Amino acid sequence: MRLDKFLAENTGLTRSQATKALRRSAVVINGKIEKSGATQVSDTDEIYFDGEKLAWLDAGLYIMFNKPQGYICSHEDGGYPTIYEFFDYPLAGKLHSAGRLDADTTGLVLLTDDGKWSHRITSPKHHCEKTYLVTLADPVENHYQQACAEGILLRGEKLPTKPARLEILDDYNVNLTISEGRYHQVKRMFAALGNKVVGLHRWKIGEIVLDESLAEGEFRFLSAEEINRFMQG
Repeated sequence: MRLDKFLAENTGLTRSQATKALRRSAVVINGKIEKSGATQVSDTDEIYFDGEKLAWLDAGLYIMFNKPQGYICSHEDGGYPTIYEFFDYPLAGKLHSAGRLDADTTGLVLLTDDGKWSHRITSPKHHCEKTYLVTLADPVENHYQQACAEGILLRGEKLPTKPARLEILDDYNVNLTISEGRYHQVKRMFAALGNKVVGLHRWKIGEIVLDESLAEGEFRFLSAEEINRFMQG
């Protein structure tokens, strides 16, 4: 791994900040000052930053997070706070989300440092289903179920959505299960049906259900059984 990447992941510095730290001789590797961010390092190296030894995190981090409203699933803020503010370093720098949620969408986010594992969740070829609790501005109409099952042509697109399952809970709330991840897909589906989404909460990915004991902003590590559910195929 490149040294500047290691510093960014294990100290909370950005890449540019890591480069500046290297230039001011803040990094020592195996007893020698190192100033090049391109230097390759491994877990056999002893790396110190400002006199503090940095520890390596083992690969294989799998986390369930209950995302609050108003946060984005990116390491860059883009005007919003990020979900990684709920994690201490060096953990925060190691993680990426296996599928993102919009800032105003709440609920289940899976985080990991395992790229192959997250690919099984996000890759279209694996058809990983996600289920959302959707709250609508106007009452649910009976034809919504059939429309979702047949596929809905979204504005600006040439192909309809893949078949989706809609369960009507009451006049204004439904569970919607989709197997795609198009841009703002759920909101656009209901817009195409002449309605508007006013609340969106993801509570299931594949066979993983959001733990009811997790308050918003809390997380827990997945069990081996939960992790292995995405290892097949």
